Amino acid sequence: MTRAFIAVDLDSATRDILARLTRRVARALPTARVVTPDSIHVTLAFLGELDDQRVEDAIAATREAAAGVAPFWLAPGRIGVFGPDQAPRVVWVGIEGQTGRLHALQRRLSHALDARGFTLDSKPFEPHLTLARLSTRLDEPSMLRLRQLRSEPPPRAESWKVDGLRVMRSDLSRAGARYTPLSIIPLGAPLQEPGDASI
Repeated sequence: MTRAFIAVDLDSATRDILARLTRRVARALPTARVVTPDSIHVTLAFLGELDDQRVEDAIAATREAAAGVAPFWLAPGRIGVFGPDQAPRVVWVGIEGQTGRLHALQRRLSHALDARGFTLDSKPFEPHLTLARLSTRLDEPSMLRLRQLRSEPPPRAESWKVDGLRVMRSDLSRAGARYTPLSIIPLGAPLQEPGDASI
């Protein structure tokens, strides 16, 4: 079985910016478990445990969603949290840029997955880049430091080009999750490879 999800990847310049932000979060919140910058991505759909056939179904749905969609541009936004201020579960960076295009792509993907019988999270899609996770309440100094981080403007960053989707494998361990691409599908890729069309 394969624990799988579908995501948008980042470029190296954006990862460098997020690496600096994770270091700042680690200093501000000593109890936080920061994410390795190389593993940061925008999750579009989490699929859970799949057998080989369902992995192929997920890849087919992703290919269908990507077909006919032009590349677009995103940029990192402000720092935010999931959970209450005194006990946040996740510290993240928001997404700016052509977010309407991102939401439309995620809807296309959800429809393609639903048509193939996948059960998806019913919560609204909230695109973000996870920086850290917490499992304990914050003390007052940490809350103040986090509030300061959240009040700052978005980092100065160039937009990164979204030109493909990745079907990813997630392997969990005590050291954290390790992500491996199972399929990389360019946006605008044809549903059929040349020569596949029936005569």
